Amino acid sequence: MTPSGRSAEPEVIWARPPRAGRGPRPAHSRDSIAAEAVRIADEEGIDAVSMRRVAAGIGAGTMSLYNYVPRKEDLYELMVDAVSGEYDLAPPTGDWRADQLALARQTRALMHRHPWLPRLLSPVYGFGPNALLYLEYSLACLAPLDAPGGEKLELIAAVNGTVATFVAGELALAERARQLPWSEAEEQAVRAAWLGSRLVTGEYPLLAGVLATAPGVPGELPDPAAVFDRSMSRLLGAWGA
Repeated sequence: MTPSGRSAEPEVIWARPPRAGRGPRPAHSRDSIAAEAVRIADEEGIDAVSMRRVAAGIGAGTMSLYNYVPRKEDLYELMVDAVSGEYDLAPPTGDWRADQLALARQTRALMHRHPWLPRLLSPVYGFGPNALLYLEYSLACLAPLDAPGGEKLELIAAVNGTVATFVAGELALAERARQLPWSEAEEQAVRAAWLGSRLVTGEYPLLAGVLATAPGVPGELPDPAAVFDRSMSRLLGAWGA
């Protein structure tokens, strides 16, 4: 044991009793602790989450919180699993690509509701009860795919990694837009005009040709949802072909 009373050996939070030590009935639960941590992260960002803040939010002493959650890393695991319970796991349709696209859309929405989630994506935080239900459901959706189980797990990881990267870019653009002293549309118009001035020089014929045939209105950003669907469809189309 460490001086703080925590185990010096690796351990999994889910294998521990809900509360360490003896005494009266626990006044708090992992669910309430996770909910408070998620609330703080949603409102102020993941860096605002601390054992002290969470303890104060649920009306507990900081040291007493360690009886429920030994480490901050365990708190992160509780948070990831808590929001993993927000998926709507409807019965698979039998079309594995459509089911995976639907799951990817849910994951994108989940990450927008909880912008801190991409930072915590890790195999370390992926095996709580809700996360395991998600993984089991994902594999059920992939039942029609004729591929080894290991490849199916790789596909799930590839989908989630692509979603996380896509959302991280969206969140970065949104954060930048919030800090601008002008509207995003005004900036985009200026940038589009400058880009047009470069393309007419003839120095970039390939780029000019691509942009001339690209969908959408010139100078406007494409619809993120449509780009997302196309990107995911290309990824899924590469499997089982």
